[in-house]
Amino acid sequence: MSTADIRVEKGHAEPEEVAAITAVLLARAAARPAETVPVHHGRPRAGWRRLERENGFRAPHSWR
Repeated sequence: MSTADIRVEKGHAEPEEVAAITAVLLARAAARPAETVPVHHGRPRAGWRRLERENGFRAPHSWR
């Protein structure tokens, strides 16, 4: 390996420590489920409204 895939930013890590961290990262990556179904938690419609499509006057005490 000519270039390092993992770099220590501060301090000095021994090769055994780098190997241990690599093993943990690979184990976590392998533990992910094979198929992830995207879940849409968004709103069914826009949270804003176009003022030119509003029906006239809204009361000042109205929050909607």
